[in-house]
Amino acid sequence: MNILEMAGTAGNALPEKYKAMSAGEMEKAVWEIKKRLGSRLYIPGHHYQREEVIRFSDVTGDSLQLAQLSARNREADYIVFCGVHFMAETADILTGETQTVILPDMRAGCSMADMADIDQTERAWTKLQQLFGDSILPLTYVNSTAAIKAFVGKNGGATVTSSNAQEMVSWALKQKERILFLPDQHLGRNTAFDIGIPLNEMAVWDPHKEELIHEGERKDLKVLLWKGHCSVHENFTTANVEALRKEQPAMNIIVHPECRREVVAMSDYAGSTSYIIDMIEKAQAGSSWAIGTEMNLVKRLIANNPDKQIISLNPNMCPCLTMNRIDLPHLLWALESIEAGQIINPIKVERKIADDAILALNRMLERA
Repeated sequence: MNILEMAGTAGNALPEKYKAMSAGEMEKAVWEIKKRLGSRLYIPGHHYQREEVIRFSDVTGDSLQLAQLSARNREADYIVFCGVHFMAETADILTGETQTVILPDMRAGCSMADMADIDQTERAWTKLQQLFGDSILPLTYVNSTAAIKAFVGKNGGATVTSSNAQEMVSWALKQKERILFLPDQHLGRNTAFDIGIPLNEMAVWDPHKEELIHEGERKDLKVLLWKGHCSVHENFTTANVEALRKEQPAMNIIVHPECRREVVAMSDYAGSTSYIIDMIEKAQAGSSWAIGTEMNLVKRLIANNPDKQIISLNPNMCPCLTMNRIDLPHLLWALESIEAGQIINPIKVERKIADDAILALNRMLERA
């Protein structure tokens, strides 16, 4: 389901009563419901969520970490996932049959995940098999739909995270001569480059033109990158880095590997969301940092680390549009729907898709 389809999902319109409530009234109501439901309710919150939502989370983390923690929580009947659609899908895949995963706002999708749909992927796979034969193993970033994870699982591949991408790409290239990396070309390119694969042994598959774009010899290609990207991280540019180096040359620059290759190359550090948080929290008091990642997280790091100077690498950066969809009114609506016995926005992955997707997830988790 893409973002446009989510926006048109029946029953997704927020009832008028929530628009008339004050923030204080809603906060009070959320705390009261959490108290009444107790251990039957579990609220995981992604690092990129609004502060007004994250304060009610039982745990914060990245997408896979939250899904795993949800899976370990066998007490909760209801998992209200404050993140985006693909994350809630992964939580549903990993949790028990009697547990219900809820996404407070179905418009909370992911533009990157939507850049690789299953029809495009299956057509690409057929064409790439014609070009390279049975020499390709598919890998998908966990920031992908359940259908893509299932495709990868049934074709012998695995999921990856930004934390373990190097390990998983290295593993995949021991299984087959080449990999197809979905859906984020930048994470795939940065990861492959970091383990020693030159850029001329990488190519980009354009799913719209249905063609493979490359400079090196086709026979030498090892990494086939899907032409997808994170709409937030792609907005950090070399011009941002150059301006900062000129204005504040002593400032450390740390970015997420979903940023473009040239931005990562010009930065001091690059790593996953957890890596960025850990680096900032352990940094010396008085140190200065420009961070290339989602703005809600940057603001939280600024608030939690008053002893350091922290800014966004892009001074004009806004929070992730779809991550920002989940707000206090939608969270309260989701919780009140549980108590009313009329659950809104349950996320349920088809059994066959879930079974294939778990193959891809397990191949990664076995190496964690």
